[in-house]
Amino acid sequence: MWKPNDVLLRSLAATQRLRRGRERDRGQTAVEYLGIIAVAVVIVLVLIQSGLGDLILSKIKAQIGKIG
Repeated sequence: MWKPNDVLLRSLAATQRLRRGRERDRGQTAVEYLGIIAVAVVIVLVLIQSGLGDLILSKIKAQIGKIG
């Protein structure tokens, strides 16, 4: 038989489980962003060291010069 109290207690318990799950994941996004930044820095450093960055920069400047 359906009882209002049972439904309320179950929904409250489910809400609390969801909150606990989000609290555990809260710091994870900061670590993920830090990882993305680290990968971007490595890519930029590789481009600078290889000289390929100068080639890319000159091509970008050439395209901008065509617009202006």
